[in-house]
Amino acid sequence: MRILLLGVSTRAPAESAVGDGQDIVAVDYFGDRDQMRVVETHALQRDLHLPLTAEGLGQAAKLMRADAVAYSANLENHPEVVEELERERVLLGNGHDVLREVRDWGTLREFCREAGIPHPVTLLPGEEGRALPGEMGRAFPGGRWLSKPVRSGGGHGIRPWGGEPLDQSHILQAEVKGRAASVAFVANGRDSRVFGLTEQLVGRGEFGASGFTWSGNILPLDLALRDGGLLLRRIEEMVARLTRRFGLRGVNGADLIVGTEPSGALCPYLVEVNPRYSASMELAERAYGIRVFSLHLEGLAGRLPEISLGGRLHEGFVGKAIVYAKHAVTVGCTDEWMEQGIRDVPLSGQRIEAGHPVCTVFAEGHDKQGCLDGLVLRAAARYRVIEHEREKCYG
Repeated sequence: MRILLLGVSTRAPAESAVGDGQDIVAVDYFGDRDQMRVVETHALQRDLHLPLTAEGLGQAAKLMRADAVAYSANLENHPEVVEELERERVLLGNGHDVLREVRDWGTLREFCREAGIPHPVTLLPGEEGRALPGEMGRAFPGGRWLSKPVRSGGGHGIRPWGGEPLDQSHILQAEVKGRAASVAFVANGRDSRVFGLTEQLVGRGEFGASGFTWSGNILPLDLALRDGGLLLRRIEEMVARLTRRFGLRGVNGADLIVGTEPSGALCPYLVEVNPRYSASMELAERAYGIRVFSLHLEGLAGRLPEISLGGRLHEGFVGKAIVYAKHAVTVGCTDEWMEQGIRDVPLSGQRIEAGHPVCTVFAEGHDKQGCLDGLVLRAAARYRVIEHEREKCYG
């Protein structure tokens, strides 16, 4: 069976699928050099002359020879495109009907209330008056509200709310104090297994990011090492309830804020569900030897592995960071980048605009700080290379 991978970036799931022996063709926004080494890859705009949009990915699918299709970010925000994919091929993932429910915050918040899943207070367009001073003072005292795109992804477009009316493409969420985290799990529509728990790196200037922009992940989440497994058990119960309610299948992710309750106990607050392959999952593959794409296919077939994450949380730390361009730059020769363990490597001579991703770096460490320090050092080395090439061009 020949499988088409679609998404903004497909490098990580493509590596996993090829490692599992799958026959893969991939279409994404970047078409990076390292991905081209391992799988047939097409860059949406550069190679196919299609727009960098979900609709463009849908058009590209019609041009590819494949028996089945799997998707990654950000097609979870475009159920209409996924519905069209379902009509033409076997869909290896959650269907459009699942996406319409689980990505709709009106539906999700109602279920969270019923199921007792902690989540930030979330307001829809037309409800923003409840966030004004005096309206929610007792329910949410002294907090800050965040305006978030309905079609959210990677932290882009999130900003503090200034009191303006919401349009239909935004919601409000109360900012919860705590640490941003990601959970990776596999599901069969009824049951689920957590196979990865990471801390998110958000808005890190060392990697050229700011605000709420996602900058990478470190596995494991060190908070989960502190309470005898209680936090992990609460997260496992959360994803189990989500799986049963929405019929989630294959590999899925969820973004959390890990805060504290008045008692001092750690509490996972659900920020959003990502019902597809998520960027943090390749860290579990690196650290635990898991083939994530194989897990995905097993979950879709109704089979779940016996995974005990608790015993793996003490095996050292592994991290990834996205290196963003601090200004518009044309990279030089990138032949050596691929030999240095770097991923998502641009083509030699490629121009990258300010704020866009340049590449991904990885590091390991005995503790979280050592892992983070390694990521910072590797990112700094990339910036030195980029600046050296820039000086050669511009003096």
